[in-house]
Amino acid sequence: MSDSKSKEIKLRDKQEVAGSAEQTRAGVFFTPDVDIFETEKALTLLADIPGVVPENLNIDLRENTLTISGEVVQIEGADEKDVMIEYETGKYFRQFSLSEVIDQSKIDAKLNDGVLRLTLPKIEKATPRKITVKTG
Repeated sequence: MSDSKSKEIKLRDKQEVAGSAEQTRAGVFFTPDVDIFETEKALTLLADIPGVVPENLNIDLRENTLTISGEVVQIEGADEKDVMIEYETGKYFRQFSLSEVIDQSKIDAKLNDGVLRLTLPKIEKATPRKITVKTG
């Protein structure tokens, strides 16, 4: 099996962000899968980043662009030697443009079991409300 076929099989659950010609740093970069849900008061973003620990996770917000980046490293003990390595290590990277309806000062992030949960509250005037009609 060719090296590219082998790499393709290993990466079936993780997608590379870009080909090697577009990277400026060595190593593998992955695009985390996300689900986005909306309620009247907030958007919730779930990002799949298995193996990333809080110390290796960065969430950055600049000029209405939310950037999620993290790194998963090989876990092995000091006395251990590699026998077989199938778990792909590398860096996760994903960016989102935020609209003006998101209250950027109240974004909340939680990491649990390899899933990042971002809560993006909507600003007060963007939340739907019922307007009472007055007579007379």
